[in-house]
Amino acid sequence: MGNNVVFNISVCIIGILILFVHVVNILIKKNRRKDENSLLIFFSFTVLHFFVYLMFTIIKMYYTSNNFVISFYTLFYIFNNIEVFLLFVYMMNYVFLQKNVRNLLAIFNIFLFSSFIILDIINVFTGIFFYAEDGNYIRSKTMIIAQGYQFVMLAVVFLVTILNKKLNIREKSAFAIYCFLPLIAIIIQNVFKGYAIAYLSIIIAVEILFFFVNIQKNIDLAQEEKKNREAQITLMLSQIQPHFIYNSLSSISTLITIDPEKAQASLDDFTDYLRMNLSSITDTRLIPFEKELKHIKTYLSLEKIRFNDRLNVIYNIKTTDFDVPPLTIQPLVENAVKHGILKKIEGGTVTLKVYEDDLSYIIEVIDDGVGFNINDINFNEDHYGLNNIRYRITESLNGTIEFNSEINVGTKVIVKFSK
Repeated sequence: MGNNVVFNISVCIIGILILFVHVVNILIKKNRRKDENSLLIFFSFTVLHFFVYLMFTIIKMYYTSNNFVISFYTLFYIFNNIEVFLLFVYMMNYVFLQKNVRNLLAIFNIFLFSSFIILDIINVFTGIFFYAEDGNYIRSKTMIIAQGYQFVMLAVVFLVTILNKKLNIREKSAFAIYCFLPLIAIIIQNVFKGYAIAYLSIIIAVEILFFFVNIQKNIDLAQEEKKNREAQITLMLSQIQPHFIYNSLSSISTLITIDPEKAQASLDDFTDYLRMNLSSITDTRLIPFEKELKHIKTYLSLEKIRFNDRLNVIYNIKTTDFDVPPLTIQPLVENAVKHGILKKIEGGTVTLKVYEDDLSYIIEVIDDGVGFNINDINFNEDHYGLNNIRYRITESLNGTIEFNSEINVGTKVIVKFSK
């Protein structure tokens, strides 16, 4: 057994073990992100890739033939292309790109990948890239073309990541190293023929990609979630401010002598309102919309006691068969009351519309209050509470939230998420 064979077998075994650990690490994680699912597929295939090369190296010590060599190296080049294809998919799920750019790159990738897979198959019958003689692998003059897909798409991955302003230097460096390290290894491998240096470079590149990008992103997201969780708690506590408690209790106190039964019902509503706000501080799970709707109605009934005819409410509820993060819609209704309706002397109407179409659930909070100029509002800096609601709707439901407003006409907030 030659030194190169020992080296190749060792590299394959080490690669399989390292990648297997990473695959298990991702598999056991709960609530995997979309990019992590892509990384899982990418790493799993790389394990298969290393295993096939390991089997080839072992079998070749005892048996070889022209057909065996051609079959393996055809599979080898197809696997290399699939490897880059899956890296590209992972990159696309990791970075943020505009929809039209994403679609264009995806179409280009599929077209180029399919073309080179076809060329690899054609090579079996024509030998345009390589052929075999006496059980030995021999390159054709056009061999470099066989790696065209890899060169082009690694360049695309490099350019997309390095030019993406949303990625930090650590993320850009990790993707850049993965793009260039195997290419450098291929050049070195041409000097030290027979040694699987390219596979060794893949192990190093994978480790950099895993630790510099995936693990660090988990840390960054954990910090972001903590910050948003703190903002969520602040938002929830802000809804039980002392003046609201005082005003609600004062209104209930007045009702005791006028209408005891209504006062009792209002006190029950007030208790439910406080309980819902406090329980939501520690409850991160989605809740049935019916529960959120009950909280909205409780809040509006308490405000109705205070403001009577200045506050009118219309419910247009066509469906409730879905879940939402706690306290995401109620604060939008509260904003409509406080910052829209009650800033008008005569008051106005808040309308809550809930309906669905074939693909989505839609919630609309509409008021005919004072309105505002959308261009004057920075939701990230001026309204962190609303930005937190947007964050939870996006992360928990993969949904969207849209604000439309016109001064002296009113405001409409549209929350939409896929079924």
